Amino acid sequence: MKPKQRSQVSQLNLFQSHFDQLLNLPPLCLLARKIDWHRFDLAFADCYSPEMGAPGKDIRLLVGLHSLKHTFNESDESLLERWVENLYWQYFCGQAFKACKAHRHYAA
Repeated sequence: MKPKQRSQVSQLNLFQSHFDQLLNLPPLCLLARKIDWHRFDLAFADCYSPEMGAPGKDIRLLVGLHSLKHTFNESDESLLERWVENLYWQYFCGQAFKACKAHRHYAA
């Protein structure tokens, strides 16, 4: 199935700070702002079935994780471990708030 559209958060959460308020924009965050993420949405839209299967993960998350994996030469497991610890990596992958755990899916 196609992933849900990314919603724009217009109201701040009382108990969570938005990444834009916390981070001092290192090069990875600046790169994330320069990438045309919508272009990836269009390029990979045909890979998803509108009716069949489980809901898909956000394309920016998948492309971001793939880019980080190859840029920093990480294995699948170490990538997810570092992603949870690294706020800059989460920001790069499109997260607005800190994620406390990784989105893991193990195929049978």
